[in-house]
Amino acid sequence: MGAGLLPQLSGGAFVTDGGVETDLMFHHGVDLPEFASFVLHDDLTGESLLRSYYQDYFRIASEHDLGLVLETTTWRASKDWGAVLGYDEARLRAVNARSVEFIRELRDAASDQVVVVSGCVGPRGDAYVDLGPASADEACEYHHPQVEVLAGSGVDLVTALTLTNTAEAIGFLRAAQRSHISAVVSFTVETNGRLPSGVSLADAIALVDRETDSSAAYFMINCAHPDHFDAVLKSDAPALDRLHGVRANASRLSHAELDESVDLDDGDPREFGMQLAAIHKARPRINVLGGCCGTDARHIAAIARSCQA
Repeated sequence: MGAGLLPQLSGGAFVTDGGVETDLMFHHGVDLPEFASFVLHDDLTGESLLRSYYQDYFRIASEHDLGLVLETTTWRASKDWGAVLGYDEARLRAVNARSVEFIRELRDAASDQVVVVSGCVGPRGDAYVDLGPASADEACEYHHPQVEVLAGSGVDLVTALTLTNTAEAIGFLRAAQRSHISAVVSFTVETNGRLPSGVSLADAIALVDRETDSSAAYFMINCAHPDHFDAVLKSDAPALDRLHGVRANASRLSHAELDESVDLDDGDPREFGMQLAAIHKARPRINVLGGCCGTDARHIAAIARSCQA
């Protein structure tokens, strides 16, 4: 599926799922080592949990006649993180492929819905404190094996979530180009609306587009509360027209505060839904709306209701 054929680029609101890791860990008591949800594909019990998790979002999208973009559980399923968890190259390839197959099976069972399957790629380092690879070439070589298997397994696109820097974004997009798959870059921002390196979101998008011939299907923001980037979205910088999605945190806490917290801050789901719907109303191009850390089905249902209010 080429970027021009992605249904979310044709208009209309789409929802995503919420924060799978925080939901399963805090609400269901699931142990996710290194915050890795892909390990749940190792047995039937884990996949049963994931099936129940995803089915809530199919239901929400169906009830409100909205499109649905679902990420595979492969945010941590790359070489460095896999090695920490005891996964060699062959086992990593297998779990990436299985994660795609799993969501495609769920989509096939909901044939009347518009569902986009995205292969999820995470940063090489820690999304809260690491500023990423030293170069775009290094990032490309690191991410290409995972992007290749996701693309070959039948995703509609690949999405790099919680990227903190432009070099990694450029390298990821080059890896996607090598694999001939549509790709989305989602940056995380701090409480000031800037990337952790201090660069503005608009400047980051503009730079990545220049270095990749605008190969990204679109850009997103994730892992930040709407209050952290609301002022940024009021800017008339042309690069911000490339934003088509937001997956926000439930909490207003900074990344540093979240990193030290032992309790889940799930915020106010109703307020959260209203804020995401307001973003879509102010910038209709931003039509992929969903959650990140601290969010669950309540938050996504609130987005759906607010979009139709």
